[in-house]
Amino acid sequence: MAAVRVAAVGVLLAAVAVAAAALNTDGLALLALKFAVTDDPGSGLDTWRDADPDPCGWAGVTCVDGGGGRVAGVELANLSLAGYLPSELSLLSELETLSLPSNRLSGQIPVAISALQKLTTLDLAHNFLSGQIPAGIGRLASLSRLDLSSNQLNGTLPPSIAELPRLSGVLNLSYNHFVGGIPPEFGGIPVAVSLDLRGNDLAGEIPQVGSLVNQGPTAFDDNPRLCGFPLKIECAGERDEPRIPQSNPGMNPGAAAQVGRPPKRRSSPTVPILAVIVVAAIVAGLVLQWQCRRRCAATTRNEDKESSTKEKSAAVTLAGTEERRGGGEEGELFVAVDDGFGMELEELLRASAYVVGKSRGGIVYRVVPGRGTAVAVRRLSEPDDGDGTESGWRRRRAFEAEAAAIGRARHPNVARLRAYYYAPDEKLLIYDYLGNGSLHSSLHGGPTASPTPLPWSVRLSIVQGAARGLAYLHECSPRRYVHGCIKSSKILLDDELRPHVSGFGLARLVAGAHKTAQSRKLGSAACALRSGALSALSYVAPELRAPGGTAAAATQKGDVFAFGVVLLEAVTGRQPTEGEGGQELEAWVRGAFKEERPLSEVVDPTLLGEVHAKKQVLAVFHVALGCTELDPELRPRMRAVAESLDRVN
Repeated sequence: MAAVRVAAVGVLLAAVAVAAAALNTDGLALLALKFAVTDDPGSGLDTWRDADPDPCGWAGVTCVDGGGGRVAGVELANLSLAGYLPSELSLLSELETLSLPSNRLSGQIPVAISALQKLTTLDLAHNFLSGQIPAGIGRLASLSRLDLSSNQLNGTLPPSIAELPRLSGVLNLSYNHFVGGIPPEFGGIPVAVSLDLRGNDLAGEIPQVGSLVNQGPTAFDDNPRLCGFPLKIECAGERDEPRIPQSNPGMNPGAAAQVGRPPKRRSSPTVPILAVIVVAAIVAGLVLQWQCRRRCAATTRNEDKESSTKEKSAAVTLAGTEERRGGGEEGELFVAVDDGFGMELEELLRASAYVVGKSRGGIVYRVVPGRGTAVAVRRLSEPDDGDGTESGWRRRRAFEAEAAAIGRARHPNVARLRAYYYAPDEKLLIYDYLGNGSLHSSLHGGPTASPTPLPWSVRLSIVQGAARGLAYLHECSPRRYVHGCIKSSKILLDDELRPHVSGFGLARLVAGAHKTAQSRKLGSAACALRSGALSALSYVAPELRAPGGTAAAATQKGDVFAFGVVLLEAVTGRQPTEGEGGQELEAWVRGAFKEERPLSEVVDPTLLGEVHAKKQVLAVFHVALGCTELDPELRPRMRAVAESLDRVN
């Protein structure tokens, strides 16, 4: 049938070529598409006439500037065109965009499409295309966006798609009929690419490699036979539960009962013995649980007699929440800290989510709701609950108090908490999403990094704003808050490269379920130990690095030291561990100044061309060295640091 179609189009092209010798090759190729369309209810292709010298004036067609009538784009969306894709489209050698979504095109994607080496966007979504994806699509060296969603494509996912060198926008293969497993090669797809594999018949465990580890569960939804992280579907292990053989309706019931077991073992004494042991264990567990609850209740009453009435009213409110949401024994809570935050919990939990960061303290998702702007959701990891004697309402109250403290921090240079959610097995913090990455990625590279280095004026503005934000956290409350985990990756940048200090209060929230006072004090060093990276330890002040691997309590002076390391990163362009001779950055810079080495050997080479900034760079160096003094008493307060940086201008 395909051969007949190709022959018919060839005859038509020959006829058109005779009648319209003036029409260029690209125009003839597009006429092949017009003749392949069997139904055009909206007359969208009426302007495609063979009498024109080139197709540049046709509806939906754009041409290369000064390219002699060569076609650069074909965009025919939502026209309800019925027909198929002819292989003659491969003759459009200058084509960059082929966008035909929301039509009624059927048949297979032509193999010859792999000849379009300048194609950057291929959008064939919402059609009736069938067959397999041509492996040649993986050879489209310029392709950055591929959307084949909502078709009838089948077969396995071609690993060659993951090898597209320019893929950077969208890879949407959702709602087709793809089968088999997800190729491990898909882990090589850049993290910034929006991957969507929903609504297929994919099976097996999601490979835990590369960028697949950073995808949210939404990317894999509606594949009933997929399992593994980030889905909440565990993969079957090697030790599966034994299955009871099912009887054949055509067999004798008595004979069916004998299938799969040897004869003469009808009444083994092992079964009743095991049953008795299991029942006894269950009864013992229930008794122990009941006694534990009685003790917890008695302890609570003795400690909190004076406030029992107030706590009872809170328990009633919580019970109402449990009844409304169907929560468990300890209840759940969703609070919008910001009055302008209108997103409902159900909308938040159902929205598309993409992993943008992971640490031992939790996972950060970019959540894109159906309406409104994207938000960042931090899912806190569940710490070890110790002996488990602390009651549920105490854990909830502790979390609520810490989240409320974070929410009260309102400053233009502090990441703003919009809402939080608490449940016994789930704790979420919702912030504004800042899409320009962090100072760390801008300086050292990353998925969101700009291809051009940050100029000095932008770096100075970023560290000035971050200093003001951290100074605010130190001074805004009589509790003298400590951040405890300052590093360049915690300074997030918005669309205008304004800095926002993030991560405030996380150390206390993550440690909040631990019972010991020491665990609640762990700050800077604990943050470094949790991260598992050597570079994180370079931010920790010397007095907080205790021998033997223990960590002292976080202090504001420790925050000042860490911020000094961030300043050194900004002016040298080096990571905290990248001092010469195996030294940490702070020690190496301090030694270079003592030796009076040329500034050009220490400063970021990309800043050497900005001669006017030399005095400002030296001033920031001196502020950084003051922040990283060995003696904490010699370090300035953050307010003084912010004021010194503001005077640099």
